[in-house]
Amino acid sequence: MTARIGIVGVGWWATFNHIPTIQQSEHADVVAICDLNHEHLQAVGDRFNITSRYTDVAEMLANEQLDGVVISTPHVAHKAPAIAALEAGCHVLVEKPMATTAADGRAIANAAEAAGRSVLVPCGLNFTDYTARAAQIVREGRIGDVRHCVCQMGSALDDLFSGEPMLETVDHMYRPPASTWADPERAGGYAWGQMSHSLAWLLHVSDLRFESVYCLDGKSKTGVDLYDAAVARATNGATVSLSGSATVPKHIGMHTDIRIYGTEGCLFFDNERARLELRRLDSKDEVVEISPQEAAYDGALPVFKFAELCAGRPVVNAADGENGARVTEAIDALYRSARTGELATIGG
Repeated sequence: MTARIGIVGVGWWATFNHIPTIQQSEHADVVAICDLNHEHLQAVGDRFNITSRYTDVAEMLANEQLDGVVISTPHVAHKAPAIAALEAGCHVLVEKPMATTAADGRAIANAAEAAGRSVLVPCGLNFTDYTARAAQIVREGRIGDVRHCVCQMGSALDDLFSGEPMLETVDHMYRPPASTWADPERAGGYAWGQMSHSLAWLLHVSDLRFESVYCLDGKSKTGVDLYDAAVARATNGATVSLSGSATVPKHIGMHTDIRIYGTEGCLFFDNERARLELRRLDSKDEVVEISPQEAAYDGALPVFKFAELCAGRPVVNAADGENGARVTEAIDALYRSARTGELATIGG
C-alpha cells in the first residue's frame, strides 16, 4: 500500500523536510497541500509537482481520501487541523510542539484515542534504536524506580529566537519566520521551539508525567526565552532539573544530555558524545554502542516512520499523542511559572 498524504502549512520546514522526505519514501506520496497563502501554494505545488492545492482543510479532507496528514502550520495553529484530520480518519504528524497550551495538547491526544488513529510528533531522537533500548532498560526496571532526572539541551539558534534570519536556511525555499519563533505572543521561544525535543525523550524513556514546574528564564531582544532553568516534580514524586540554552556556537550545534537516576542505578544519555550507559549499584552495567552518525539529529527519520505508519506497516511510535500532551503540559507550566515567578501546577 502506498499511503496518500496531505500537508497543511507549506512554509519553511514543510518544503525543506516534510515534502522532500515523503517523496523519497517508498511507502507514501504527497497528493495534496493546503495553505492560506495562495502564492506559497502555487510555488510549492509547482516545485514538487503536487497538483491538488487547497486553502481549506475541510475541503482537502473531504476530497482527497487521505491516509495521513502532516500539520506544519505555526505552533499556535496546530489544534484545529490536527483534530479535523483525526476525525476524518487520518493518522496525523503534528510538528513539535504538538500544541501550545496544556488543554490543546490533551484535546489532540484525546481526539486520536477517540478516532483510533495515531498522532506522531517528529522528535527525531525518540525514533532511534538507542532510544528504544534506553526505554527498554527503564521498563525492565534495571534502574529501579525513577527518583531524579537531569535534562539539559543547547542549540545554535540565537539568531532564530532573536528574530533574525537563521544562518543555516540562506539557500532554503523559505526561511523560518520570526512571527513563529521569536514572538512571545505566538509561542515563540526556546522551550516551545527546542526543549520540546529533550522533554519528549525524557518523558518517553522515563514514562514520567509532571505535576508542577518552577522556572526562571533569560530573554532575547524580542522578549522570548533564550535560556531556561527549571525544576519540576513528577506525579510519582521524582524531582527533575531542566535546562535550555539557545546560544551554542554554530560550529558546535545541538546537544542533549539527559540523566535518569533510580533506586537501583542510573541511565546516562548524551548525543554530543554519542553515549548511552546504564550504571547499576550492583555493577551490572551496560554500555550501548552509538556511532557519531547515529547520534547526530536526523529530522527525516520520524517523517519516514510516519509514512510507514500511514501505509499500515508496524511502527513503534515513540512520540505519540500522549507523549506530546505530557510535553505540552510541562512547557505550558514552565512558561506560566516564568511569567508569574511562582510554582505552576499542571492543569492549574
